[in-house]
Amino acid sequence: MPEDLRNRVDRQPTVAGLSESDLLARIFPRLRMAGSHTASTLLGPGDDAAIVAAPDGRAVVSIDTQVQDQDFRLLWPNGYRTTGFDVGWKAAAQNLSDINAMGATATSMVVSLTLPVDTPVSWVEDLADGLRAGIQALGATGCSVAGGDLGRGREISVTVAVLGSLDGGRAVLRSGARPGDILALAGTVGHAAAGLALLESGIAADTLGPAERIYPELQCRPRPPLWAGPAARAAGATAMLDISDGLLRDGHRLAAASNVAVDLDPARLAHLAELLRPAATLLDADPAPWVLAGGEDHGLLATFPAGIQLPPGFTAIGSVHALGTDEGPGVLIAGRAADTGGWDHFAH
Repeated sequence: MPEDLRNRVDRQPTVAGLSESDLLARIFPRLRMAGSHTASTLLGPGDDAAIVAAPDGRAVVSIDTQVQDQDFRLLWPNGYRTTGFDVGWKAAAQNLSDINAMGATATSMVVSLTLPVDTPVSWVEDLADGLRAGIQALGATGCSVAGGDLGRGREISVTVAVLGSLDGGRAVLRSGARPGDILALAGTVGHAAAGLALLESGIAADTLGPAERIYPELQCRPRPPLWAGPAARAAGATAMLDISDGLLRDGHRLAAASNVAVDLDPARLAHLAELLRPAATLLDADPAPWVLAGGEDHGLLATFPAGIQLPPGFTAIGSVHALGTDEGPGVLIAGRAADTGGWDHFAH
């Protein structure tokens, strides 16, 4: 880092110079937005607990955590610096995606933030801006940040719990896929994995052209198709899940929950791989593993009854089959068993 830039960073105020109340006073105004007290968030930040409504008597709940040097780096090998905005956006996106995968819509979230004392205050403010921007840009207009917690630790850790509503409808589970169903995808797969490969490479971030830059952007700021979950539910989807750990691993989870085999179409896989060609060419890499095992795009994998018209934005990528006599649930490619692959937090 140039010396003048290092000096400017060193002069930035850090959270060590603020009380918890002072830091919250910096964050809360950034989380307020049009509709911050939605019909579901009856009481937002400021009290010991928030109050949220569950109009149909049910609440869909999910929680996820990002930890520094496990889920993101503050400085990547290619020189890209992760901003608070990136982490806030991704915290919103990955949790909103889980609600989407149930066919529900997000209504409110709470955030727990652990920070080292030398974290710049501006980075924390940027995180709040990223949370707000992610909620708005991804289309979760009925969701607001209802509260949270601040703590001190050795590394940055951001945990978000999000509540959602089924609006009186059914939840779409992983366990409903049936033989004969169509397997379909909404959103992208492999883009975030290509982005991770670029971030971990020696190719300087500031030398990437527009065609390559999109992949690191989708790794740092995923764009789950939040419209797709409720649309799939309305169209009669039989099973659904968020692709967070890779098409093969998450496809296996759906197959195991439904006790079926899912068979991926190699022609569709080849098309998805071709969308990653700019990054693959730059890195002299095969894009197929990114498609099959890359996570964090937070696309949506769903099954639909045969003959149904898929909702706009969904593409058929395979089919669902009954298990043979000596066959266990899993993922096939053109009828042949595929290794599970994908991300495992404890195996990596």
